[in-house]
Amino acid sequence: MSHRKLSFIIPVYNEEATVIELYERIEAVVSELDGWEHGYYFVDDGSGDDSWKAICDLKIENPTRVHGLRLRRNFGKAEALQLGFDEADADVVITMDSDLQDDPQEIPNFLSKLDQGYDLVSGWKQVRHDPIDKTLPSRVFNALARVGSGVQLHDFNCGFKAYRGIVVKRVKLFGELHRFIPILADAEGFRIGELPVNHLPRLHGVSKYGSKRFVKGLLDLITVIVLTRYLRRPAHIFGGAGLLFGSIGFLILFYLSFMKIFFGEGIGGRPLFFLGILLLLLGAQLVSLGLVAEIINRQSKQDPSNHISETV
Repeated sequence: MSHRKLSFIIPVYNEEATVIELYERIEAVVSELDGWEHGYYFVDDGSGDDSWKAICDLKIENPTRVHGLRLRRNFGKAEALQLGFDEADADVVITMDSDLQDDPQEIPNFLSKLDQGYDLVSGWKQVRHDPIDKTLPSRVFNALARVGSGVQLHDFNCGFKAYRGIVVKRVKLFGELHRFIPILADAEGFRIGELPVNHLPRLHGVSKYGSKRFVKGLLDLITVIVLTRYLRRPAHIFGGAGLLFGSIGFLILFYLSFMKIFFGEGIGGRPLFFLGILLLLLGAQLVSLGLVAEIINRQSKQDPSNHISETV
């Protein structure tokens, strides 16, 4: 009987009290699945406690199933996930947080959802056991992400996700783009689904995320929208902004010229005159930048065959 491969990628940051227990909880569920071979990639993201020792202990007890990767310092969740994506070679990859708030009992539900034709299934924590300084900014952020990206998910930042193997090889993470994986995958043409999941209360440690990440999240959202919507047509975003500013500048100067010619008003010292010139020059620069970006983009065009799903 042929078996499909299932890999778990679990970023770890100062979670020495939970690593072994999380492994045992997952094992209790996955051992009941038929037709699956599974393994683990624990990525220690520069922990300052004994998280790495816990991972090493698991490796000793399970030498073929457990893999540990340790970063020299805390590079962030996106870096840890990308490292796991690069290492994993599986038909299905599941990512989970290491704080025991993701319930392994949901794993069969994720696999069933993937079998319905989805390429990525994102968890949705309908009922969250987190403080308001974490949940309120998250709700605002998720609403903005839905409007800005067009991807209709309730919870972009849930770390509990299941992917087909091809997805993790196509999506590339950097900075803090881990919270936008569904948007990046959608831009590559993958089918995105959502699954309500049971969110457990935190029993050990403290949350590493909160309201201070909100501003960073907004900046990253702008970045990912530009990358996904305009990466292949940069002239549209730069040229569009250039035409907008240039048109406003032209209208201002046209108005001032009209007032000068027909009413004899002085315009040389008016702030509006300098604003019009500034906007006109800014518009010309943005249009030029868009054209240069388009030329560069044409020279480095991606191979279209990377986007083929299947052939007959």
